[in-house]
This record gives sequence, structure tokens and C-alpha cells, in this order.
Amino acid sequence: MKYVVFLGDGMADLPCETLNGKTPLQVAKKPMMDAIAAQGMIGMIKTVPQGFQPGSDVANLSVMGFNPEECYTGRSPLEAASIGVEMAEGDISFRCNLVTLSDEENYSEKTLIDYSSDEISTQEAHELIAAVNEAFQTEELSFFGGVSYRHLLLWHGVKFDFQLTPPHDISGKIIGEYLPNNPVLLDMMEKSFEILKNHPVNQARIARGKRPANSIWLWGQGTKPGLSPFEELYGKKGTVISAVDLLKGIAKCAKMESIDVAGATGNVDTNFEGKAQAAMDALSRGQEFVYIHVEAADESGHRFEQENKIKSIELIDEKIIRPVWDYLKACGEDYKLLVLPDHPTPLSLGTHTSEPVPFAVFDSRNPKESNAVYDEVNGENSGLMVTPGFQLMGKFLKD
Repeated sequence: MKYVVFLGDGMADLPCETLNGKTPLQVAKKPMMDAIAAQGMIGMIKTVPQGFQPGSDVANLSVMGFNPEECYTGRSPLEAASIGVEMAEGDISFRCNLVTLSDEENYSEKTLIDYSSDEISTQEAHELIAAVNEAFQTEELSFFGGVSYRHLLLWHGVKFDFQLTPPHDISGKIIGEYLPNNPVLLDMMEKSFEILKNHPVNQARIARGKRPANSIWLWGQGTKPGLSPFEELYGKKGTVISAVDLLKGIAKCAKMESIDVAGATGNVDTNFEGKAQAAMDALSRGQEFVYIHVEAADESGHRFEQENKIKSIELIDEKIIRPVWDYLKACGEDYKLLVLPDHPTPLSLGTHTSEPVPFAVFDSRNPKESNAVYDEVNGENSGLMVTPGFQLMGKFLKD
């Protein structure tokens, strides 16, 4: 028996005026997702428990069958695991974005223009993070390079109650009221602007018409994570395929295989075909469970890019679900498919929300016939709600 999850990060949305009151899922051409719903079952799942921020960390943990109320310690520790940074008890790690701020003289009066600095390349970013680390590293503080704009600060032996804001929540806003309440973090962020604004990497980016990565932004703090092995919980050997450190870190902490796909960017230009091929390769060599995570729709939502969000959904359907489903049909072995987002990323808001999201499951042993299509409205009309969300995985993996 094979099990495949197609996770379209942030695919769910609210009705859009520019789409005549429909959502991107309702207008996208996605025959494979619709077939999963029509030939299987559709419902809604509450992936973000009450009292938790609606991040991809909490939501993906839920979808993967981990109870965030028991295991969640913060986003950054999961990313630290992905890049091989060991945390000790008493350490706190922070996500360190390289962002683009406007050039007002007073730091608190600057506007957050781009939380990803035009999706800065990893090579460029590592040069900038090295400069930041050279300026601020002490016995207690160290910066580590990650992927693209996503990096890490590790602070040894600190005990503070930090109030930090995800930068993708404040795109286009003046940053003053969202700055850290901790003077050490705030001081590093302010000084990083002076370090980075004229760095040769940024001067070269400006010359090419790219936005400069002219400041760090610290958030997503947490302590050492502790996830149970996925195989121990569910009896299945699992593989995760994703372009982002967060999902790779969850995989590592849960002792699952994590596959790096060349050209996987986490954006609408990602290597969709490569992700599909990686999934088929994993299944062909005996992996029982494959989790394919695609970030593109979420990034489009954060950037208010309606056309790209719809395009992302259609590409997931055509370039990933179709070939993987065709492969499974040809193998002749029983299988199950699950398609869903982790959370909504509404185009009208540009950030995550906590509303339930639609899911659909197909079981090759029990195909059905209905007029269902895969979207938020059909999910709600089904009357099926899975809450808490982490319980869905156990139901999905039940033979």
C-alpha cells in the first residue's frame, strides 16, 4: 500500500472580488484535484489549533500527524535542524530573514518592501549573512546561512519573553510598531541596515534591477524541538519533498527521508516536474509514504499575485499530481492520495489565517462517483470536519 500527500502550501483563500466572488481554487483548472474529490471524499480540516499562530510550521505538523499542542517549540528550531545546527537545552533560535526596507533615516520609520529581497539567491545571501555574523558574533550569538532569504540566529543560554512579528505579515507597512521588544535583537536589526545597504552584493543587485537585502529581520523563535519518529507513530517509512528548510527540518526531526530537488525554489518557478519525479523514485524503491510540499501558492498569496496563485495550483495539478497518479495506476499496487493546503493565504490579506481548509482523499480500493469538485465551498458543504487536524493522518494511513 502506498500513500501520497500533495500539500499545496497556502492554496486556500477567501472569495475574491476580482474573481467574481470565487476563490483561486474555484477558478483554477485542476482536473486531478477534482477527480480525487469526485472519486473519493472531501471535507474540511482544522490544521491550526486554538491559540496558535497560523504558520506553516504548526499547520504542516498537524497535517503530518503531529499534535502541535504537545510537540511545537517554535519555527526556527525546525529550520535549525534542517541546516544541521545543533541546539542545546536553554538555547533559542530565531528565523533571520534578509529583507528589503525603504531608506528613511530613522529605522523605525522604514517600510517593509519585500520580506524575501526579491527571492535573493542562496550564494548572495550567504555573503551577507557572513558579514552580519562577523559584526555580531559572540560566545552567545551566532548567525548561520540557510536557503535564499531564510537564515538563522542562535542565542545560547538566554531567557526572555520575545514578542516578534513575521515579516510577511507586514509587507508594505511601516515597521515601527512591529519591532522587537528586546534591545539586543533590535540593536542588531538596526545596525544590520548600515552593514548591508552598501555591501557589494547589494550594489550588484541594484545594478541588475533587483531589490537589495538591506536588513535582517528576526522572528519565529523557539527552543530545541522534540518530535517522535514518524515511522514509530504510524508504522510507515516516509519521505518529504520540499524546497524549504522548515519542511526539511520537520523531516529530519521526525527521522524521515528528505529529498533535495535541483531547481526547487519554493516559488512559482520551482521545478514541479523534478518534485514529481523524486516522489516516483521514492515510491519505486519501497518508500510507503511520500509528502510532496509545494510552496508556490503561499508565496503568491503573500505577494498579492492572483495570477501566479492560480497558476501555481494548476501547475501542481498538471505537473505533480497527474504524473504521480499515473505512475501509481501503472504499478498495480493499492494506494491512497490526499490533497490539501496547510492553511489559507488570502490574496486580500497577504498573510496566513486560521480557518479550516478543504481536503480530499482517494482510495484506489474504493473508487466512487460524484459531482464533487475540490474547493472550499464543496469542502464546507460536505459537512465533514476533522478537528483537531492532526487526527487526519491516522485516518488516512489506516489500511
